[in-house]
Amino acid sequence: MSKYTVDKNGYYGPFGGAYIPEMLYPNVEELRKNYLSIIEDKTFKNDFHQLLKDYVGRPSPLYFAKRLSEKYQTNIFLKREDLNHTGAHKINNTIGQILLAERLGKKRIIAETGAGQHGVATATVCALKGMECVVYMGEVDIKRQAPNVARMKMMGATVIPATSGSRTLKDATNEALRDWINHPLDTHYIIGSVVGPHPYPDMVARFQSVISQETRTQLFTHTKKEFPDYAIACVGGGSNASGMFYHFLDDPEVKLIAVEAAGLGTDTEKTAATTKLGKEGVLHGSRSLLMQSPDGQVIEPYSISAGLDYPGIGPQHAWLFKSERALYAQATDEEAMQAAKLLTQLEGIIPAIESAHALAYLEKQTWKKEETLVICLSGRGDKDLDNYMKYFDL
Repeated sequence: MSKYTVDKNGYYGPFGGAYIPEMLYPNVEELRKNYLSIIEDKTFKNDFHQLLKDYVGRPSPLYFAKRLSEKYQTNIFLKREDLNHTGAHKINNTIGQILLAERLGKKRIIAETGAGQHGVATATVCALKGMECVVYMGEVDIKRQAPNVARMKMMGATVIPATSGSRTLKDATNEALRDWINHPLDTHYIIGSVVGPHPYPDMVARFQSVISQETRTQLFTHTKKEFPDYAIACVGGGSNASGMFYHFLDDPEVKLIAVEAAGLGTDTEKTAATTKLGKEGVLHGSRSLLMQSPDGQVIEPYSISAGLDYPGIGPQHAWLFKSERALYAQATDEEAMQAAKLLTQLEGIIPAIESAHALAYLEKQTWKKEETLVICLSGRGDKDLDNYMKYFDL
């Protein structure tokens, strides 16, 4: 068993666990007792992989970015999660969880969303399976991600604004948890990232691990090596990074780089750089690192990307950071936006602003010609066109 994956008690080192109100205990315990036997079942695996292939369009390509590679004088591959159905990696997890919910006899699905990609992916699988879908989304995010809100509604989902706090992802998560407490029997909560009480961080990571599983095979086809020198991904809660890292965790020759949103800078109050500024604490059901005031109040995060302005980080990521298995770096709004523009103009690919944070890391060190980098392009930039238009005055 890997020292970087969850132990039998739901912990990654000192992080993880299930810190939940008594009223949620039956829901979480039902999941904990059943999730492994369900997802390891042969019929489940067949159904999951069939839908990933025929519905999502997997395997997603591993693309050699020739012009980007020439600029940085190295070998850069992009894992094209942006080409999945719905435009991001989120669909991998929602396919898995809707199949799990079916087997648990649930009839109603709730979810939280920030950038809207997880909300869209959840609404998509609910339409596919004919289930009621309620998505909680911060009022601020609803305004800045209007196209994704329209997609959710078109697929029959009810989108409920979170109007408390910063009116972003953290607050949407709070509202979804309240809903689950009030509907314990018929409802399954599809958490979109590797956060929340055990078993969610492990379950979501397992569903997203298809990213690195495919990468190993595809990279061997390209280079005759299964292992890149670097695996790079953006991280808010951290699901695409968990998927990108999963099958490389016990291979020390692969350097793991996670890039957080520095916002306007880590020396300002407008940031979401959890590993740099956060301290140990409990948020949304697990012990991890989170941004908090000296008296333990959660500090409102900020990022230009709606999917990265979360005040915490998944417990596995907290452990990868503390154990120094992965390097956690930061990219500012400006660095991410310029990286997005560069990719667009060199390769004709418009990335999600979240993914652009991973691309921004290319500027942060000098690369060698013989090195191989795989960057998880976690989502496409359609949803962010309005932001790009305003930022670059297009």
